[in-house]
Amino acid sequence: MAILVTPQSKILVQGITGSFGARHTQLSLAYGTQVVAGVTPGKGGQLFENQVPIFDTVAEAARQTGATISAIFVPPPFAGDAILEAVDAGLDLVVCITEGIPVNDMVKVKRAMQGKKTRLIGPNCPGVVTPGTGKDSYGGCRIGIAPGYIHKKGNIGVVSRSGTLTYEAVWQLTCRGVGQSTCVGIGGDPVNGTSHLDIIKMFNDDPETTGIIMIGEIGGSAEEEAAEWIKMNCKKPVAGFIAGATAPPGRRMGHAGAIVSGGKGTAAAKIEAFKDAGIGIAVTPSEMADTLLKMM
Repeated sequence: MAILVTPQSKILVQGITGSFGARHTQLSLAYGTQVVAGVTPGKGGQLFENQVPIFDTVAEAARQTGATISAIFVPPPFAGDAILEAVDAGLDLVVCITEGIPVNDMVKVKRAMQGKKTRLIGPNCPGVVTPGTGKDSYGGCRIGIAPGYIHKKGNIGVVSRSGTLTYEAVWQLTCRGVGQSTCVGIGGDPVNGTSHLDIIKMFNDDPETTGIIMIGEIGGSAEEEAAEWIKMNCKKPVAGFIAGATAPPGRRMGHAGAIVSGGKGTAAAKIEAFKDAGIGIAVTPSEMADTLLKMM
């Protein structure tokens, strides 16, 4: 069953003709993802890789192809408007890969999305992967920049603020012969669309997911909020890792959202919340998979 996306999901790519968007669209197609449309204003009527039609607008692309999900590879100054175009077109899910979107733009986007049906993953995220059952998990759905070959079809859900730590957790599981239901990189920006808690709730409700790895970072309170909910409601084993344990207060890590201030958002506070919720603690990144498997 998985969450958010399935091998049957129809995807359109905003920014498909840019070098970055084009490269990752090629990789998604090679993975077996149903990329049915691209959107680049002024290039409507062309074909990408002689197979994917390009449209001038998201609304037109969705109407003609049945796409319900968008992957956004649009440059930062225009990415906010790209998200809102997908929202106005009534898409179910938008996965925004773009890094460096101005915070003020994202505040406006979040306000404009209130009351709309569209869910946003990101921005500044590696995307979403639901592995398939073919060789190297071919035939699944890959949206974003995650390396498809590291995934394996299975029953562990992965949610993370960090792209590279997402890949690390996935590869550890795969190397141990353990597959994943869906892997979600929610991004590390301070204003994003979907939280750890949102994804944890989906995994908890998904009958295909039997265990969860949750990866967080210093800064903010999203991990503590998720831990509180897990303590009271989650029926499945959860293992967690918090990056940035050695960062001094006020230090900014790679993500704009990973900032410790006012005594909140420290690694110690998050780890304590995890322990209190019964979440297994991986002391180092290399222990993420083993921590969960021991719990199971």
